[in-house]
Amino acid sequence: MRGFQLKDGALGSTVAHDAHNVVVVGTNDADICRAIQALEQLQGGQVAVRGGRIAAELGLPVAGLVSDGSLEEVIERLDALNAEARAMGCKLEAPFMTLSFLSLSPIPELKLTDQGLIDAVKLCKTTLFV
Repeated sequence: MRGFQLKDGALGSTVAHDAHNVVVVGTNDADICRAIQALEQLQGGQVAVRGGRIAAELGLPVAGLVSDGSLEEVIERLDALNAEARAMGCKLEAPFMTLSFLSLSPIPELKLTDQGLIDAVKLCKTTLFV
């Protein structure tokens, strides 16, 4: 995955259009696995993980998409998530929004799905390796 410019850590979310499975981008397997575990513990949400620890999180326990917290709490946690993403080197304006659309399979070119990496132009699975 290119474009997130992460120097370390991992970002994960259960807001992953259209199927809303877990989607994670990261620099190392340990932080990626920790992000997945954290999302499971939260019963859905968004996380930033660095050095094996959860640096920021937003629980979305209602179908992995909706918070049961107050608006103020959600805004505070989103700000913390975006700040952590920036601290990891990400320069995207909205890293979690970008992450959520990586799996939206109808939009070309390559998309991550529960079936693997899909070439959305040719409408077929493709390899992860070049």
